[in-house]
Amino acid sequence: MNVLKPVKSVDDLLKAGLATAGDRAILDEIAARYAIALTPAMTRLIDRADPDDPIARQFVPDAAELIVAPEERADPIGDHAHSPVEGIVHRYPDRVLLKAVHVCPVYCRFCFRREMVGPQGLGTLDAAAMQAALDYIGGRPEIWEVILTGGDPLVLSPRRLRDIMEALAAIAHVKIVRFHTRVPVVDPEKIDAALIAALKASGKTVYVALHANHVRELTTEARAACGRLVDAGIAMVSQTVLLKGINDDPEVLAELMKAFVEIRVKPYYLHHPDLAPGTGHFRLTIEEGQRIVAALRGRISGLCQPTYILDIPGGHGKAVVSGSTVQATGDGCYSVSDYRGGEHSYPPA
Repeated sequence: MNVLKPVKSVDDLLKAGLATAGDRAILDEIAARYAIALTPAMTRLIDRADPDDPIARQFVPDAAELIVAPEERADPIGDHAHSPVEGIVHRYPDRVLLKAVHVCPVYCRFCFRREMVGPQGLGTLDAAAMQAALDYIGGRPEIWEVILTGGDPLVLSPRRLRDIMEALAAIAHVKIVRFHTRVPVVDPEKIDAALIAALKASGKTVYVALHANHVRELTTEARAACGRLVDAGIAMVSQTVLLKGINDDPEVLAELMKAFVEIRVKPYYLHHPDLAPGTGHFRLTIEEGQRIVAALRGRISGLCQPTYILDIPGGHGKAVVSGSTVQATGDGCYSVSDYRGGEHSYPPA
């Protein structure tokens, strides 16, 4: 039996048949800037006979990544502007992001943190930085929710996860801990009893936000991994990015949202693609996204409806794209209201 290994380099892409030698120069140029990784689970899913395979488009580098539009930026949603200490992003009063690690099991080609993640990225918080981040959380009683993201926090060992959860358990004002992850889909065998036990802490309600963009990602193994989490009492919600050539079709999106509900994952956010460098080939216009989301209404149950949101560039928070917070101003531009009532141009001037 041929045992697949993780793909982590251009050489690995060529050996796996996911690229040809003629692509080598372009792939090397992309790899010098952005990390590459696919797990065996994702490599197996790719249909090599389909040049538009939606799984390959998400993970296999493309020459279009070398085209950077003027409005694109290295920190498209303004993490750095709201990072008071290393590893913390405090954008909203009652919740913080805790970025314990900047490594992922797979690297999405549309990632909004693509300048920060990977072997050449910001790395994993060391003990001193982690303690400083926890001290920041502990010293601010308004923080009700801690969201572990990165990178993918579930690449950490159960021991490391347990240490973080035990530290959060000691902070009485933190009530909710949320993990943002792709691991149940891209490495489902990692979701075992030891990892699940490590996610729990006394007095905390735990959520896992699962990132998946196409129903084919929800394999039998992925569905079983989600089942193990939910059966253990961990609530799950979904995150999906609306991506050109992958899920920009009401039927495709409806199939994914229904599948989430079937496996007890509540559809949560549908993200408009962020203005990350070299990701323009994935972005739809806001009008196109609004038409797709409108087409979901009446087509699928209310249980299956995600909230279509835009992260306002510059760190001003999220706006509901289907609501009155986003208004067209002409020439492909919009006025976007943030949660404080501020007005911003999109794309930024």
